[in-house]
Amino acid sequence: MNSALYEQRSAAARGDREGTRDDKLMWDIVYYLAIVLFLAVAMIGGAFAVRAYLGGTGPMQAMSGLFGPKPEKRIYVTEQYNIDGKRRLVLIRRDDVEHLIMTGGPVDVVIETGIRAPHYAPVDQSADHGAAASPTSSHGSLRV
Repeated sequence: MNSALYEQRSAAARGDREGTRDDKLMWDIVYYLAIVLFLAVAMIGGAFAVRAYLGGTGPMQAMSGLFGPKPEKRIYVTEQYNIDGKRRLVLIRRDDVEHLIMTGGPVDVVIETGIRAPHYAPVDQSADHGAAASPTSSHGSLRV
């Protein structure tokens, strides 16, 4: 009878040790996963700190720049026209003022500046009383 009792106790002890090994393996995985997660968060925080330092702003401004509303664009390329293989006319709008620039030659040239940008208002169909509006186009042919 002692041998049967001994067998039961040794089997129970072996089962406990195997469960302990599995638990230890699980906790090792959780431990290393926590280390990797901590390092990832530290790297992201360090990137924000470097960005704030190099940008000349504080860390709160860097965070608000990431999660805050995006500023409205102030500069647009309104139109482009290829003159030849190298040169191009570009109409740039900034703050409701347009500038005509020729690029691609030996020197980039500002042809005209301070052009007042047209404001495109929606057409009210009820005010026309069914009259067809003549289409107007600002795209003309360019001869150089």
